[in-house]
Amino acid sequence: MSKAQSLISEDSKYFAKPGRIKYYPLAIESGKGAILTDVDGKSYIDLLASASSQNVGHAPEQVTEAIKAQVDRFIHYTPAYMYHEPLVKLSKKLCEISPGDFEKRVLFGLSGSDANDGIIKLARGYTGRPYIISFTNAYHGSTYGALSMSAISLNMRKKYAPLVPGFYHIPFPDKYRGMFEHSEPGTVEEYLAPLKEMFNKYVPADEVACIMIETIQGDGGLIEPVDGYFEALQALCRENGILLAVDDIQQGLGRTGTWSSVEHYNIEPDLISYGKSLAGGLPMSAVVGREEIMNTLDAPAHLFTTGANPVSCEAALATLQMIEDEDLLTASTKKGAYVRERMAKWEAQYDFIGDIRGKGLSIGIDIVSDRQAKTRDNDAALKICNYAFDHGVIVIAVAGNVLRFQPPLVITYEQLDTALDVLEEAFEKLTNGELDNYEISGQGW
Repeated sequence: MSKAQSLISEDSKYFAKPGRIKYYPLAIESGKGAILTDVDGKSYIDLLASASSQNVGHAPEQVTEAIKAQVDRFIHYTPAYMYHEPLVKLSKKLCEISPGDFEKRVLFGLSGSDANDGIIKLARGYTGRPYIISFTNAYHGSTYGALSMSAISLNMRKKYAPLVPGFYHIPFPDKYRGMFEHSEPGTVEEYLAPLKEMFNKYVPADEVACIMIETIQGDGGLIEPVDGYFEALQALCRENGILLAVDDIQQGLGRTGTWSSVEHYNIEPDLISYGKSLAGGLPMSAVVGREEIMNTLDAPAHLFTTGANPVSCEAALATLQMIEDEDLLTASTKKGAYVRERMAKWEAQYDFIGDIRGKGLSIGIDIVSDRQAKTRDNDAALKICNYAFDHGVIVIAVAGNVLRFQPPLVITYEQLDTALDVLEEAFEKLTNGELDNYEISGQGW
């Protein structure tokens, strides 16, 4: 038995099943840059970046040195009662890089889930309104508030109802597929119609506190919106006194080539949440928003004993500084364009590739069985993932059939070429019917 098999066998005796979505028997021993090494010494090119939490790569010296230096000073004292400099410096930095021409404030937490819970609290507290609207296929986290706002998986909703009341969902303005898996996307007005009907018939607009969006739906399939939808949605929100919030947990901090993915659209959200890669992989989240909204509640409405941990704060400051020092925003844009140029040939060459979409190094490859009908081919996507894993590349499928291409922003062009070579090999094998030996039952979302 290999070390990985032994470790995974031991894991199964103690770690409960709700905590992991199964893909591969990968037991990680170390990571550097865009390379992972397992406990048996095999190396992999990482196209997942630990669910986009390692935007600056694995174990970058700038971040690890900042962590070590802070650990030697003190590990934690709760900012629920006291003050420390790393929190102040990070708060200032996040206010500077976040979108919006207004006075901002910050609150910190431990995960993107609690940041989105914070948005729910702040929106309701500020407006005095009960309802929150988000989108189908949205994933906002696993705490009760965040998963009540999510609508991506029944496994996140069944057996522990009731969820938090007051949430409604509308179709995301998918640029590739239409509503209810229709093969043609809708127009801005067609996608807005369910929301307007809601306002007219059963959810009064003046009782809606907030509408929450992902600019690109990450786990929903790297879905991009139809042009002009967010701008029209913002106008509708402003007209009705509804706050607009953005979950930038996956798409922010360089993933799409900008500090915030909001910068790709002509909108100015009132609230924005960050997480995942904020502290280089250490637990940390943040809500940034308009000062009058952020200060609407009194303590202890949204504080955590270990929130804004100074070690995590220093890791975050080093992460943001590394993004600046190594110009990783530009790197994400240029590397994304580089791989998209090669991927464009795939669409012409392989009938099972229905769409390739995204911004920067946040790319989705939609695998279909019928290009005309845009029928999802979940099995084919998982077979491609398994072949890639066997040949040293880590990639997963989200929304069943969409390959999630989100490597660390520090990935080299040589590593990108190697990973793309492996994917092309998998496509050729799939075309020739040579991937049918993979057992995919129980894998994936």
